[in-house]
Amino acid sequence: MKKMIYLCASWYYHIATVATFITPSIQIRMKKIITYGTFDLLHRGHENLLMRAKALGDYLVVGVTSEAYDGNRGKLNVAQSLVERIENVKRTNLADEIIVEEYEGQKVNDILKHGIDVFVIGSDWLGKFDYLKEYCEVVYLERTAGVSSTQLRNENQMVEIGVIGSGRIAHRFITEAKYVSGLDVKGVYNPKINSAQSFCEQHKLSFYSDDLDDFIQKVDAVYVASPHLTHVSYIAHCLSKGKHVLCEKPMALSAHDATAMFDLARSRSLVLIEAIKTAYCPAFVHLMAIIKSGAIGEVKDIEASFSKLMHGNVRELDVNQAGGSMTELSSYVLLPIVKILGAEFSSIQFFSHVENSVDIFTKGLIAYKNATASFKVGLGVKTEGNLVISGTKGYAYVPAPWWKTEYFELRYEDLNHTMKYFYKFNEDGLRYEINDFVYQIKNPLMQNYKLQNSETIAIASIIEKFRSNEHVHFFQ
Repeated sequence: MKKMIYLCASWYYHIATVATFITPSIQIRMKKIITYGTFDLLHRGHENLLMRAKALGDYLVVGVTSEAYDGNRGKLNVAQSLVERIENVKRTNLADEIIVEEYEGQKVNDILKHGIDVFVIGSDWLGKFDYLKEYCEVVYLERTAGVSSTQLRNENQMVEIGVIGSGRIAHRFITEAKYVSGLDVKGVYNPKINSAQSFCEQHKLSFYSDDLDDFIQKVDAVYVASPHLTHVSYIAHCLSKGKHVLCEKPMALSAHDATAMFDLARSRSLVLIEAIKTAYCPAFVHLMAIIKSGAIGEVKDIEASFSKLMHGNVRELDVNQAGGSMTELSSYVLLPIVKILGAEFSSIQFFSHVENSVDIFTKGLIAYKNATASFKVGLGVKTEGNLVISGTKGYAYVPAPWWKTEYFELRYEDLNHTMKYFYKFNEDGLRYEINDFVYQIKNPLMQNYKLQNSETIAIASIIEKFRSNEHVHFFQ
């Protein structure tokens, strides 16, 4: 009897052991799906996408983009916080797991980490994620027609804007404006009607015109991208017709004109800002905040340079169109100087190399009560384009091209204390100033701290001194 029991027990153990090895191979493996999105102002389209993604498998992982990641990829119009957007997804009861997407390239790591079988995304990204086919199946789903987060944000308040001018910067403006919700570029004005028509057709705008009043009547706001000498007259005309204005730099060539334009805008409760893109880019804004917080001590000196070589019959080298290094580039190099040290300097000297009555290179020296500043700008002379801000505790270093700030360092006597900061500067960077312009229109009580009126006026006053040959030393 004991022997029989032993044999039975042995047989049972044998069957159980075999089953242990066989069972995994006959189990049905859970099919995992992953999708990503901002999920801002979650709507029916989002829910449909999640529902269809879920139907492709057994377990759905949803990646929600962080604010930092959205900002780095140039998405400036997200209305809700990360916490709110995660809650949006949770409430659908469709996600089995929610993760946060924080950096470029994370999708590959997530697919491998979570054992993903199918990556799902909307069809407006068709082909963009084919590289993931190396790791899993990739499915592009058609979006739900007639609804989007952008549309919902736009319905809150749409700003219709027109462009004055159809040159190089105007083309870049159209491209960059697409990254800012709540803004619709409607038309273009140019006194040369053929140029306006060509620009309109290229960018598929609603209208073009060579009649300024007719043009202004059809929009809420205006972007002035015309030659320097026309800026003030266009600004004044648009403001007098009740339109908000974003004007390319330099907004004005004298302190008097800049002051008058801001006074006119204020009297009519309109937004007027100068489009110095550097002032609005995230890294530069952070750098200014750090400097003013005293991180490098009391600032004693600033050095800023910007040069680009220009040739031929171009506006930048045309004396009749206020061409030259100072009018073209000094708005950038003067920006950190007036923001940090202010407009109350004790003296200023300019040293310029001139060709065909245009300064192809100018160096400026500015003395303050307790600090100094120097700048270099060139259209015919090339120099290192960096920014150095020296303080009593350390200094800030921004490498070329600093006016497209993506990276800067705070350096100290003890190298172990060096702090490095990295940011993304998207494409031409115009989207940052456009976004602030639209934001101020929609939030009239908010102050423009990124580029104050007094700073624009200070820059205009320095340009005016140069154009008046005040303390200018010329070299032929």
